[in-house]
Amino acid sequence: MTAPLDIRSTRSRFNLQKLSGQALNWLKGLIPPLIAVVLFVVIWQLLTMGPNANLPTPIRTVQDTWELIVNPFFDYGGTDRGLFWQVWSSLQRVALGFSLAAIAGIALGILVGTSSIMYSALDPLFQILRTVPPLAWLPISLAAFQQANPSAIFVIFITAIWPIIINTTEGVRQIPQDYNNVARVLRLSKIQYFFKILFPATVPYIFTGLRIGIGLSWLAIVAAEMLIGGVGIGFFIWDAWNSSRISDIIIAIVYVGIVGLLLDRLIVFIGSLVLPEEQKQ
Repeated sequence: MTAPLDIRSTRSRFNLQKLSGQALNWLKGLIPPLIAVVLFVVIWQLLTMGPNANLPTPIRTVQDTWELIVNPFFDYGGTDRGLFWQVWSSLQRVALGFSLAAIAGIALGILVGTSSIMYSALDPLFQILRTVPPLAWLPISLAAFQQANPSAIFVIFITAIWPIIINTTEGVRQIPQDYNNVARVLRLSKIQYFFKILFPATVPYIFTGLRIGIGLSWLAIVAAEMLIGGVGIGFFIWDAWNSSRISDIIIAIVYVGIVGLLLDRLIVFIGSLVLPEEQKQ
């Protein structure tokens, strides 16, 4: 009766050692970025300590924005809201615009990639439109929708869709000809061909386009909100500039960077669930 207990005890010790090793590796991985952050803050402090400095020091920034840091959830009505609500409003716009861009971009990318005629006709147009800066679309969207919120969502959509289309198209066109020959030999239906050959071969390219698209979406919404007004992290930054609240701008930029990183990591995580096992790195 002691053997099973010994086996369970050995397994428990092994699992504990494994978890301890993973935790240790995780802590070791935190050391380099923490050192980089500390060095950045020290340099920032040294550069802004002089009496003629135009930017606040890190200490002054924290002092000026203490309420924003410790209570990002306050809501006094109108645009006077904490950073959580500002970011949340921006994320809602990004979620809608990016989702529409993902659906349309993947569908168009597959259509263009599977048709040489469509590729020859549309790829030059896509290559031209993808170089248009996001804010150049804002006057067009305001003229078309006559409202700020749909205009911002359109800017996100039109900004994010091009990398998704182009990467999806490239993924379809990079499918090895041997795969297509096997599909013909096996007489796969279009549905079977899509799920067994086209999608598995294209999905890494799709998620590359999605990662680029989500980053551009977050950049676009921050810039667009500076012009359209209302609640949002972009408008918060612009309003802080007009009120000479430089410390508020710095804290908002930190929020923008963190949220942008989290959005990118979210796409990577979803991709890890969808990618075929042999294509995961």
